[in-house]
Amino acid sequence: MVSQEQRRRQLAREKFLRQQQRRTSARRKARMRNSVIASVLGVVVIGSVALYTTGVLKNDDDKKTNASADVTPSATPSKKAPDPCAKPAQGSVKKLSWKKEPAMSIDTSAKYTMKLATTCGDIGVALKTSAAPHTVNSFNFLAGKGYFDHTKCHRLTTNGIYVLQCGDPTGLGSGGPGYTIPDENLKDKSLKGNKYPAGTVAMANTGQKHTGGSQFFLVYKDSPLPPSYTPFGTIDAAGLKVLDKIAAAGENTGAGDGAPNATVVINRATVAKS
Repeated sequence: MVSQEQRRRQLAREKFLRQQQRRTSARRKARMRNSVIASVLGVVVIGSVALYTTGVLKNDDDKKTNASADVTPSATPSKKAPDPCAKPAQGSVKKLSWKKEPAMSIDTSAKYTMKLATTCGDIGVALKTSAAPHTVNSFNFLAGKGYFDHTKCHRLTTNGIYVLQCGDPTGLGSGGPGYTIPDENLKDKSLKGNKYPAGTVAMANTGQKHTGGSQFFLVYKDSPLPPSYTPFGTIDAAGLKVLDKIAAAGENTGAGDGAPNATVVINRATVAKS
């Protein structure tokens, strides 16, 4: 026969066991819930980092890194605004290539300007000849050969950084002149706090040193970027208005990085000694 004291102890043990089971179950549920939350946050963070770091301003031969071709699956294309630009001039892109950088032919002590006559309006650029002589000499050479004529500006970013990228005869982000030029002017006084100010014209590259070719970008709003892209020119006031018009029309992915909705074609590019 079980005594009253034994019964009391038995009931106490059963109560303790029930409490332990409830605590174990609660901890298991909490771990599962935290695991799910961590997984969701991980996907969000990884997705955000990937969007920011994928081909920011690269001139890549590998089309898989071409941001204008990569569309985030969840991104919904933005509603296309009316095209603010005119039809391109008649003509076709020249397929030109060279094995090495052109010989220096400019006067590095003189001032040069570049004019991009685009379907959206003229963009004037004061070139930084003495600070970036290889870059300016290359643009003078390419423009003189008609290399940029009839080429599309293939990429517009409207989120995080604010640039229009041009200079690729393929229009896909993978083209170049066949040669590369050295990085220059990376300590330009305008590049303060890892920022490229509005009005800057700079070279795109592959992410490695001294890999600039013909692709360049025009900054229409202050953009946080490391000083890794040769700044070689400053856009005039009229040109900035043209860029604002292009940016207002948006890009084709809705994710802030894609082909511009505006038909931006360089009808003709010229470089002149001023």
